[in-house]
Amino acid sequence: LCKYLDVKVTKWHGEASRAEKKKLIQQPEGIVLITPESLEAMFVNAPYSVSALFAQLQYVVIDEIHSFLGTDRGIHLKALLSRLEAVTAARSFAVVGLSATIGDYAEAKRFTGHEDRTKVLLDRASKEMLTTFRYFPAGEVAGDLPLALLKDLYKQTSTSKVLIFPNSRGLAEVIAVKLRQIADRVGGHDKYFSHHSSVDKEVREYVEHFAKHNQRQPFCIACTSTLELGIDIGSVEKVVQVDAAHSIASLIQRVGRSGRRDGEQSQLLLYATKPWSLLQSLACWLLYREGFVEPLRTATRPYDILLHQALSTVKQLSGCPEAELVARLRANAAFGPIAAEQIIEILAELLRIGWLELIGQELIIGVEGEYVVNSRDFYSVFKTEPAFKVQHAGKTIGEIPLTPQVQENENLLLAARIWKIKYIDEKAKKIEVVPASDGKRPIFLGGGGVVDGKVREKMLQLLSQPSQHPELDEASQQVLRELRQEFASFALADSAHQRPVLVKEGKLVLFTFTGTRINRSLVFLLNCLDVPVTYVYQEEESSFTLALAPARLPELLAQLLLFAQEVDAYVEVAVRENPGLLDFAKWGASLPVGYQCAVLKERYFDFEGAAAFLQDLLLVFSQPPPAAVAADLA
Repeated sequence: LCKYLDVKVTKWHGEASRAEKKKLIQQPEGIVLITPESLEAMFVNAPYSVSALFAQLQYVVIDEIHSFLGTDRGIHLKALLSRLEAVTAARSFAVVGLSATIGDYAEAKRFTGHEDRTKVLLDRASKEMLTTFRYFPAGEVAGDLPLALLKDLYKQTSTSKVLIFPNSRGLAEVIAVKLRQIADRVGGHDKYFSHHSSVDKEVREYVEHFAKHNQRQPFCIACTSTLELGIDIGSVEKVVQVDAAHSIASLIQRVGRSGRRDGEQSQLLLYATKPWSLLQSLACWLLYREGFVEPLRTATRPYDILLHQALSTVKQLSGCPEAELVARLRANAAFGPIAAEQIIEILAELLRIGWLELIGQELIIGVEGEYVVNSRDFYSVFKTEPAFKVQHAGKTIGEIPLTPQVQENENLLLAARIWKIKYIDEKAKKIEVVPASDGKRPIFLGGGGVVDGKVREKMLQLLSQPSQHPELDEASQQVLRELRQEFASFALADSAHQRPVLVKEGKLVLFTFTGTRINRSLVFLLNCLDVPVTYVYQEEESSFTLALAPARLPELLAQLLLFAQEVDAYVEVAVRENPGLLDFAKWGASLPVGYQCAVLKERYFDFEGAAAFLQDLLLVFSQPPPAAVAADLA
């Protein structure tokens, strides 16, 4: 579009041409495609370029704005946009957000701090959707996909343009390689690719270009969230989800990749390998059909991002008085609720650890802080795992973490190919490989997603109500019937408050059917008990197996409720004993302990939600305990 309108478009990232960047700074015009991290790098390393380039800035367009809402990266972007206002001539610019997946329109409008200058454009187009659920039980080896599923997947996708979304990078590699092997045996096409953050950027761009410009050939891309968002790969005919997506928002993005041309029907295949994964997948699908999207949980006091921006601002200004720094941070739209006294306490901690230094009346970057702000890792607010470049014949294929599995003469899967490791250069962080015929998927770090309580409540409704679902194949129907049979004896009528307790010999299983954050909080509270209770927590089933007599459960939960209401002291002890609790917040561990606790409580746990859950909880036992069949903790 810009080409036809004669509007200059410049990509601004680490690998972009320096000459092009310099030319644009000297003569700013057109459109700049930039990430928050590249903008941060400009503020830190070339603040004069920020002023020169953006002095006449008129519009900021945030593509896929929903992917920023409620995230640390979104808070970072909000802080940068606020800082950008200070260097623009008019002190204001319009913001346009684009999205097809917003549950809270008002939150998107509030994102920039200037609702009057923010416009959010929603893609409300609804498309006809052909959906099928298919079930294949998982094999004995954990994490491996059953061969029957792979064969069926090949049959369903071999003549179409397809995106396949598993929930991990490793599984994306397995699927791409296995489908290619099946195709080789039966004489099918060879256009099988993987696309995720560990595949080299050039390889990913080749895959994107092929998918966009290929008109006739079928292809299959096994991918992660890298292809959920705004990358233009043209129209695909089918989208496949392997086991349940972690969120409805993610499912909506993936569904939207299919049938993008007018009049095309979207096709969605949902595979499941475990009963509870099938149940969650069906719950997400039904909630999507009802128009539900998870509510955003945006940090109101992002102390860790403020710490990062304090360092960035001092570096940008080459030092500044403390009062000026506090005033700048207070004026930033991302940090509105954070008081000046709190900012001063955080700055005092940065002085204590040597990240800042006071020279006369001026704060400058300290000796220890120089190592921090001069690192390329400083520009982002999210952690990146240490990775080794994987290379063949001088060409980079991708990056993988150095896990115990990665050894010389071992084989691995990457970029939809099989490789043998010939040499590992630990000093240069490089792995030299050659093509091979069989291999293992690399082990990538990173945890699972956060499941909303509404999804779990829908799962409980599916178990307690005899609804019919024609989207399910016969195997899926049978799995749902068996799950319902397991829970039939509870005769649950109130999915908002009643929760089943399965009584077994010497133990019981409490199914909470609540969100991940509340379950995490319950796990934490169980670990606070003076007299420990042996338990096993299963996230997928949202269940706690407790070595406890049924009559003691109400007493235990009442104790947890008291802890949930007075949890601060326990959280502080946990933070001091286990700093790794804050691994999810890149800059959190450098805060004063009290602020570390605040970040942990707001962004990882939900103790208020846990207390409300425990207060309203009605236990329904499979066998009546001596005291009562149901207990009301309120």
